[in-house]
Amino acid sequence: MAALAEEQTEVAVKLEPEGPPTLLPPQAGDGAGEGGGGTTNNGPNGGGPAAPGKVGSVAVEDQPDVSAVLSAYNQQGDPTMYEEYYSGLKHFIECSLDCHRAELSQLFYPLFVHMYLELVYNQHENEAKSFFEKFHGDQECYYQDDLRVLSSLTKKEHMKGNETMLDFRTSKFVLRISRDSYQLLKRHLQEKQNNQIWNIVQEHLYIDIFDGMPRSKQQIDAMVGSLAGEAKREANKSKVFFGLLKEPEIEVPLDDEDEEGENEEGKPKKKKPKKDSIGSKSKKQDPNAPPQNRIPLPELKDSDKLDKIMNMKETTKRVRLGPDCLPSICFYTFLNAYQGLTAVDVTDDSSLIAGGFADSTVRVWSVTPKKLRSVKQAADLSLIDKESDDVLERIMDEKTASELKILYGHSGPVYGASFSPDRNYLLSSSEDGTVRLWSLQTFTCLVGYKGHNYPVWDTQFSPYGYYFVSGGHDRVARLWATDHYQPLRIFAGHLADVNCTRFHPNSNYVATGSADRTVRLWDVLNGNCVRIFTGHKGPIHSLTFSPNGRFLATGATDGRVLLWDIGHGLMVGELKGHTDTVCSLRFSRDGEILASGKWLEMTLW
Repeated sequence: MAALAEEQTEVAVKLEPEGPPTLLPPQAGDGAGEGGGGTTNNGPNGGGPAAPGKVGSVAVEDQPDVSAVLSAYNQQGDPTMYEEYYSGLKHFIECSLDCHRAELSQLFYPLFVHMYLELVYNQHENEAKSFFEKFHGDQECYYQDDLRVLSSLTKKEHMKGNETMLDFRTSKFVLRISRDSYQLLKRHLQEKQNNQIWNIVQEHLYIDIFDGMPRSKQQIDAMVGSLAGEAKREANKSKVFFGLLKEPEIEVPLDDEDEEGENEEGKPKKKKPKKDSIGSKSKKQDPNAPPQNRIPLPELKDSDKLDKIMNMKETTKRVRLGPDCLPSICFYTFLNAYQGLTAVDVTDDSSLIAGGFADSTVRVWSVTPKKLRSVKQAADLSLIDKESDDVLERIMDEKTASELKILYGHSGPVYGASFSPDRNYLLSSSEDGTVRLWSLQTFTCLVGYKGHNYPVWDTQFSPYGYYFVSGGHDRVARLWATDHYQPLRIFAGHLADVNCTRFHPNSNYVATGSADRTVRLWDVLNGNCVRIFTGHKGPIHSLTFSPNGRFLATGATDGRVLLWDIGHGLMVGELKGHTDTVCSLRFSRDGEILASGKWLEMTLW
């Protein structure tokens, strides 16, 4: 119900750096297809990959004084006239030409809220109750949850501790209206000398006036619904580097079958041309990509290079997906998960699955014949020949081999889980307000990151590792590095919980979805909010970027899946079909198919 302040509210803060659950494969299938305030230190200053860089520090701004905020409601008109003022404006708008009516109708909700709060603050409780009962039914259906909160504010004392009310008062509700419609409104209020409504419009609303034809009801409905109204047009004008970083050039060795030899008929096989490098397709820098060194990224390890070589080889064998060529899908089922499965993540190579549970545990399964093993004890490691070629195999303890490892450490339900790209680490976030980094070599907790003051709903590793992001009930997202126990960035600006977080494929941006019904895109380099997407009519619960980095898909409790063009900051499509919360989204690796999931249902688009 709160809105955007005329002065942007985003803050970029930089700081120094009956049985156990069982995962069962499907009974039958044709194989797996493409899958889609303050900071306290805790734990060592380490436990992750080497740091590529550091960031400086700034202090966080204090919250506005509640008494000073509420005192603005002291300036009031005759309480007995509020219903007449609102009814007069309503009659004027409903009698306006069709081309203006849809735009001017956007005024109903913010005016209703501020007039009601003025009556309550000035202790006109009976007038406030009558005003609410008479006009709350005129508001759009997607504001009903907000109105239920508002209906509980019946006394001045209630307002002082209500965050929703404070947000609405300290922000300006954004309305986008054509110049012709605005002039019509202004002329009406001046003629009727309706100073009460005019004062609210000037003090509490931000009217983003544009030249051109007024928008239709359909156009407006596609973009409104958030606590903040619509995003200001300038909020989506910043340049965004949505292209992918140039891949490093890595020599790809030939497969055995590619080598020259004789076939069954005794004729020599044709030798396939050797591919120069994994980056052969992207010799030139993408003009939409950020500079290679825009943010410091960790150097590729040998294991990373091997993964990229394997991906390159698999890409040459991959078929193009589409309506006539759907992927084969492999479903896994969690049995005996009576504790409540609350988070899931799968490694890119589909070798490991992690589940977070309401009993505070994190469980990791191997879904390949290769079992999970821990590193041997220190005494045993000292006996190993460190120069041997198979040293990495010798350090693993066969006695610990199992299909499942259980990780203990959280003191509340686990709501987020994310594997590192190299599969050596696992992140988990919990109701206990912490994010934990686990080693998948020792299956122990390396670091507990404390910074969020309330439950942490989601966390995700950067596509390049080292960095990760978290978001929670304290309305902010935090950017971390594995070897810093304090966050590198605090992304503040949402007006409600940050439910989901995702890194852009080039790692330069972070997307956050919130219960304030907006999606924001943040620049990792400077912490600025460079995109605000509005249009959902319910809290956002899922996000995913297309593999090429150009599009962002979002899902919410309104059952809608919206597709956004990041470069232009515009909605480019809506996918209809779900009737309940869209809780998961994932693009296929080629970006041709989008999978969306709700409870007990999955859809391919």
